[in-house]
Amino acid sequence: MTQETVHAVTPLVRVEDLSVRFAGTPPVHAVNNVSFELAPGEVLGILGESGSGKSVTLKTLLRLLPERKTTITGKVEVAGQDVLALEGRALADHRGGVASMIFQDPSLALDPVYTIGQQIAETVIRHEGISKSDAMARALEMLEVVRIPSAKRRLDNYPHEMSGGMRQRAMIALALACRPKLLLADEPTTALDATVQIQILLLLRDLQKELGMGVIFVTHDIGVAVEVSDRLAVMYAGSFVETGSVKDVIRDARHPYSKGLLAANLVGAVPGTRLDAVPGAPPPLNALPEGCSFAPRCAHAETACGISPLPIWAGGNGRWARCVHASRAGALAAAESTS
Repeated sequence: MTQETVHAVTPLVRVEDLSVRFAGTPPVHAVNNVSFELAPGEVLGILGESGSGKSVTLKTLLRLLPERKTTITGKVEVAGQDVLALEGRALADHRGGVASMIFQDPSLALDPVYTIGQQIAETVIRHEGISKSDAMARALEMLEVVRIPSAKRRLDNYPHEMSGGMRQRAMIALALACRPKLLLADEPTTALDATVQIQILLLLRDLQKELGMGVIFVTHDIGVAVEVSDRLAVMYAGSFVETGSVKDVIRDARHPYSKGLLAANLVGAVPGTRLDAVPGAPPPLNALPEGCSFAPRCAHAETACGISPLPIWAGGNGRWARCVHASRAGALAAAESTS
């Protein structure tokens, strides 16, 4: 799919027509023809339900998917490198050195048999080749950067000796230890209580500004997406259905799925009233319908929604939606403005 170039500067991330298939009978179409760009220092929020392909998209940027069971097509560039062509040492250098990831559950991502200091120092030694003492000094520096109290003492803690919020901060310190250009955050606050969630989100926002990293933040929470993102991409059944600035998508959503997510949001809801939940459930990714995957759940679906390729409404500055009705409304508005 051809889309308008959003950034005048060279993008940090360029993804074109990315598709990911998992082996099966029939195969699982986890990501379908996804294209986007990310500028240096920009934060892109990917918003959607569980199982929509958000995490698979992130893992593709680090090549973390099982290769024997996965088929990846399209183009993925990070910092000018063709990620899908990387092998061996070059791929290892990419992971952690160029791009790093904060996972959803730090209890599963941190190694339980090594101290936090050892894990951060090992990563720095691997990527930068510095001495163990310098690497431990970097580990201490990173724990202070993520505002862990008594950071020097925490170097010798094992993950199980820390609270959930502390573990998440330690994982952020580990991800940032080699000063990557790109940070991938896979629902990093989901397992935390509300107060700690806010603290972690504010920390991530501050660190992103201080370090100038590009960030791709995956979430199913609209409030979180709005808090941390510059732009939003709404994802459904493996495809991006709408993108734009946070303000544009929140104030003027053009795809029925985006509108449904906003209508089901607690923010602004009147106490005692029912939320307008999106009816139905997403289609299985091994049996996607022809045309718009959201059509079976959409109150405005018509015959044209079942025909591929779907028309794309483009509003300028990277704003677009893949929807028959959005495209038709856009064409009508353009005709009225020239009449």
